[in-house]
Amino acid sequence: MKKIHLLILQAFIKPFLVTFFIVMFVLLMLFLFKYIDDLIGKGFQWYVILELLSYQSAVQLSMALPLSMLLSSIMTFGNLGESYELVAIKAAGVSLRKAMTPLFVVVGLFSAGSFFFSDYILPVVNLKMGSLLYDVRKKKADFLVKPGVFNSTIPGYSIRAKSKNEEGTILYDLMIYEHPSGGTANNVIFAKEGYIQNSADNKYMLLELIDGVRYEDKNVENAKRYDPRQQFTRFRFKETTKKFDMESFAFNQTDKDLFKDHHQMLNLRQLKHYSDSNRVALDSISKVNYLEGKRYINFFSPYYHENKSKLVPAKVNLADLEKMTDRRSAISNAIGQARQIKENAEIRKQEYLPYADKDIKYDIEWHRKFTLAVSCLLLFGIGAPLGAIIRKGGLGLPVVMAIIFFLIYHVIATVSEKAAKDASLAPMWGMWMAIIVLTPLAIFLTYKSTTDSKLFDADQYKMKLEALWKKIVAFFNKKKQNNELSKS
Repeated sequence: MKKIHLLILQAFIKPFLVTFFIVMFVLLMLFLFKYIDDLIGKGFQWYVILELLSYQSAVQLSMALPLSMLLSSIMTFGNLGESYELVAIKAAGVSLRKAMTPLFVVVGLFSAGSFFFSDYILPVVNLKMGSLLYDVRKKKADFLVKPGVFNSTIPGYSIRAKSKNEEGTILYDLMIYEHPSGGTANNVIFAKEGYIQNSADNKYMLLELIDGVRYEDKNVENAKRYDPRQQFTRFRFKETTKKFDMESFAFNQTDKDLFKDHHQMLNLRQLKHYSDSNRVALDSISKVNYLEGKRYINFFSPYYHENKSKLVPAKVNLADLEKMTDRRSAISNAIGQARQIKENAEIRKQEYLPYADKDIKYDIEWHRKFTLAVSCLLLFGIGAPLGAIIRKGGLGLPVVMAIIFFLIYHVIATVSEKAAKDASLAPMWGMWMAIIVLTPLAIFLTYKSTTDSKLFDADQYKMKLEALWKKIVAFFNKKKQNNELSKS
């Protein structure tokens, strides 16, 4: 028995590791393709990119682990079925359920580990990942002058060079437009050469200009005295230095405390704390809205004063009012009160909706902590019996079947989660819908695998269809004979 368990474990671990790293690689490539424009041309150090990818690997674990669990289980039992090892195990008197017992233990450990990972580690990773990705996307591209093209990345300046050396540190035939106010350029600098270097603290870029001229357009609107001789000024220079502020190009990390109250950065205990505080705010807004609306309702009914436990508004009979002006005044007051109640409700609605949206997100994130662990068990429960039924190993049919079932799971989970975020479904139903829908399928496949059912045998379905067709033909022939006998 131990040899059988060891055989199955060895057959499962290798495909699981291979598929896990393949899936993780594919997901990382998709992440790079998505944010490629935010990473290229900004001069990041290699360790910044590596840190970002390591965080993203941990974040993608919630998708990579269930998919690799499904794919590896189909491949494992497909290989065992194709090589008739499952037949030999059953011939030795060991049922498929007993043979799969060690795998259930291993998958259970993986599921438990994924739960603790999503509760303790993933919020910290999401916090660091979110803050780092925010800083990466916020950073501007490095200052780069292309020959013959104006570069406007430095605020207030447009720089063009006719050519440059191979290292890019020497620019030739420079033209620099200055427009610090964001309008038209008032000052222009021409220079034959320019040498680029950074300051000692790397906060400024120093551009040493050689043999040039500077043209200035005086701002005559703010001048006290108009002098046409000083409206345009020209300065010639042999050598001068221009300093550019490069603070916007520096990579500065934002304080992580600014993101720590986001719902994806919280564990179960923190989610409960923030959710309770959020619901207190919701109750407070609802109570204020009720009290404000109650002020505009007058209670004159004697029945209300006698039964104060019941809320019965007064009914005003317009026919009892003696004068037409009294009637108009009563109607105008009623319309004004109704309009005021509506406006107050609209104001409270704008305050209420952000808190209601937070409440939904907190509930969704709370359920997500558990769905990752349960999804690993579910997809293994689908993949293992499915591999035993199809009895095909390798990367052909098992990969196709795994992708089909995972897409079904992912589509249901994505659509139901979106419906939960839109308040069309309760958060619990939205997060557990895919698991609820596919659990009967896992039970059905497990039953079929234990009873040696040929679920995907085309000849079997062909024979059943032929038998059904024969029954249909026999039924219509018998009916035709009965009609002929009745006519005769």
